[in-house]
Amino acid sequence: VRQYLLDAYDEGWLSLPHRGERFQSMVRQCTETLRLKLNIPQDYTILFTSSATECWEILTQSLTPRRSFHLFNGSFGQKWFDYARALRPGCTGLRFDINDVPDVASLPFDAAETDLVCITQNETSTATQLRDQFILNLFNRIGPALLAVDATSSLGGLALKFIKADIWYGSVQKCLGLPAGLGLLVLSPRAVARAREINEKSHYNSLVSMITNMLNHQTTHTPNVLDIYLLSRVIQARDGIKTIAPHLTERAQKLYDYFEQVQPLGLRPLIDNPDARSITVVGVQGPAALIEEVKRRAREEAGLQLGSGYGDHKATSFRLANFPAVPDAAFEALVQFLEKARSQM
Repeated sequence: VRQYLLDAYDEGWLSLPHRGERFQSMVRQCTETLRLKLNIPQDYTILFTSSATECWEILTQSLTPRRSFHLFNGSFGQKWFDYARALRPGCTGLRFDINDVPDVASLPFDAAETDLVCITQNETSTATQLRDQFILNLFNRIGPALLAVDATSSLGGLALKFIKADIWYGSVQKCLGLPAGLGLLVLSPRAVARAREINEKSHYNSLVSMITNMLNHQTTHTPNVLDIYLLSRVIQARDGIKTIAPHLTERAQKLYDYFEQVQPLGLRPLIDNPDARSITVVGVQGPAALIEEVKRRAREEAGLQLGSGYGDHKATSFRLANFPAVPDAAFEALVQFLEKARSQM
């Protein structure tokens, strides 16, 4: 990314007008490459937002005239629900345990009376994940409602089955390895048709206006030109998702096997149920004092920055970002550090 930043400066992208032909051409190229590398269907619409958080607002304003139903087990799914409920008080939600895979048939919502069914495919705060089969089963159940998926910490790292949901969104600072400040919103033809049917135009980021502007490869607001340029360069240079996803899956499995079988220093996976474990965010748990010591020693002795736990698990866990930009050598160094620490005890 360092070289791409220098290129952006040298090529004049930092002062480029975002209504000009050069920007439009770059957006066209970026979206075409995203389709190719992430396997996004040709008939799905790709939009740029300021962040994944902004997508909560857009989806509630423009696609939820009545109510949405939210299924979550962590802080980010909870925050999405809270925000939607602040705008649409009729929204309902269900929290499930971090080691559970919910039963689709028993979810408490009326598909005919619900505009959006909202799930977090990869919950960063709890290091959990909803698998493809669950999403497919849910999609087949919801009838006229639209299925919206938060894929913030998996977009660009997992081979997402885009055709199995109507709305996908995420940010570029996770698996796409870029500076924060840019979100992606991916819409099915059904979601686009629903936005046009509702035709909500009361906000600068009203969905129908965003869709119309993107037909000309433009945004409704002043976009993050630099991040879009960086995304275009990074996505063009990287392997396709069919190569990246299996590698991340294999790497995650090795980490889970190590912490489950060896349990170095008493550390073990945060999530007991293998079917609920995230591939791109590996959670590790232990006593609070041990977690703090391991994080400190990893930083001081091995130069490794272990991600803190989050929410209820903040003090008793750390999280490992299994993102494409993180080299295999970093995980090998972590295991070597833990093995050395074990031998000294």
